[in-house]
Amino acid sequence: MAHSHDDHSGHNHVWADDLTKNQGLVLGALAHSDGPLSAYDILDKLRGDGLRAPLQVYRALDKLVERGLAHRLESLNAFVACADEHCHRSGLIAFAICEGCGKVDEFADAVIEERLGDWAGQKDFKVERTTMEIRGRCGACVAA
Repeated sequence: MAHSHDDHSGHNHVWADDLTKNQGLVLGALAHSDGPLSAYDILDKLRGDGLRAPLQVYRALDKLVERGLAHRLESLNAFVACADEHCHRSGLIAFAICEGCGKVDEFADAVIEERLGDWAGQKDFKVERTTMEIRGRCGACVAA
């Protein structure tokens, strides 16, 4: 099941009532961005809203990631809002990242998750977090 991060119309986070002001601002910046944002990109966007220090952004990002409301793309050192407001899960989260346009699609795959779980069980490995990033070119960039 894929969820695109390039269209946030109708992206209404019903859980935003219990966020701090900074968390709400950071989540809003991520949700309305056309692509992944670094912490410094977020800081630049939110200076007018009172965020002045990188630490404010990093603290908000830490909490948002912890709650599953945002995801960190390790290979880009950037963040995206969770594309599915109901998917705050602790299992496998995967991202397809287009090298051409920067589009990020978030998806989950039960088969891959099950296979990784089986492997971990066989190796007596306790999985705490699983994030998969696939790099390539989206259909639009391939067709261009």
